[in-house]
Amino acid sequence: MTARVLVAGIGNVFLADDGFGVEVVRRLAGVELPAWAKVADYGVRGLHLAYDLAAADYELTVLVDATARGDEAGTVHVIELDTGRTEQTPCLDAHGMQPDVVLNLLAWLGEAPRRVVLVGCEPEVLDHRMGLSPSVERAVGTAAGAVVDLVTNHGR
Repeated sequence: MTARVLVAGIGNVFLADDGFGVEVVRRLAGVELPAWAKVADYGVRGLHLAYDLAAADYELTVLVDATARGDEAGTVHVIELDTGRTEQTPCLDAHGMQPDVVLNLLAWLGEAPRRVVLVGCEPEVLDHRMGLSPSVERAVGTAAGAVVDLVTNHGR
């Protein structure tokens, strides 16, 4: 069966809470989702994600990442992202994974995903170390639940 939904965990596990998205998709590996949903750990491979999105026609892409919005650490946000074209030339970083850069690269390639939602968590620590801070670790289950809701309610 062709995947209709992509859940992409993104982030750098060597920068503490930046590994949030990777941890959420690891947790989702133990959750039964519809066969048409694909869950993948992209880590810092933004270029890989951009090409996968360009090659597929996902109805929904859920990006899971740490996102600093000025709220209390561990706050989970569900944000609909704008997938419209931009005139900005993407700045590529082979080890970076910013969702806006991936979407700009797609637009630059002449592609536009249908719907993109970011499930993000406010980070507490972005130092060079492995492991999530306690507040972000507690948010992993909340974010995983939000992803499950987005996937199972897709198309309803």
